[in-house]
Amino acid sequence: MFRTALCAAALLLAVGPAVAAPEKAAVFDFQFSNLSPVPGDEADRARLDRTSAQLRDLLQKKGLFEIVSTDPVKDEVAKSADLRRCNGCADGFARKLGADVAITGEVQKVSNLILNLNVYVKQLSGNVPEKAYSVDMRGDTDESFERGIRFLVENNMGAGK
Repeated sequence: MFRTALCAAALLLAVGPAVAAPEKAAVFDFQFSNLSPVPGDEADRARLDRTSAQLRDLLQKKGLFEIVSTDPVKDEVAKSADLRRCNGCADGFARKLGADVAITGEVQKVSNLILNLNVYVKQLSGNVPEKAYSVDMRGDTDESFERGIRFLVENNMGAGK
């Protein structure tokens, strides 16, 4: 009897606690809110595209979410001028994709020196308030964007994981 109990205990320790699968997230491309007197350009668009890809990659690698492709709704999203101000359209797009969570992002550019990188995470079930994560950046450069999104995910969104 003792031997059976010992084997069962060893088996439980070897298996460890069950780990829940990460939620499915539709991560939409960053949008640009240019508050500066200088109009946005192709460098801004390219930087947003890279930052969007980096966000998806970091969230997946860190195990925070299972990323679902937003390609099937890309044309519909393009018709929505602003995912932050469209009265929940991002939630609808995410539901179409079978996601549990809608993640949107916005870069606010005040000047070439002052920028904010914002990520919003909205649970699609239950009555859970949207979570907002933000990091201030100094300098409109590839390096500042790369460091900013990495810091935001690793130190804000993924704190404790």
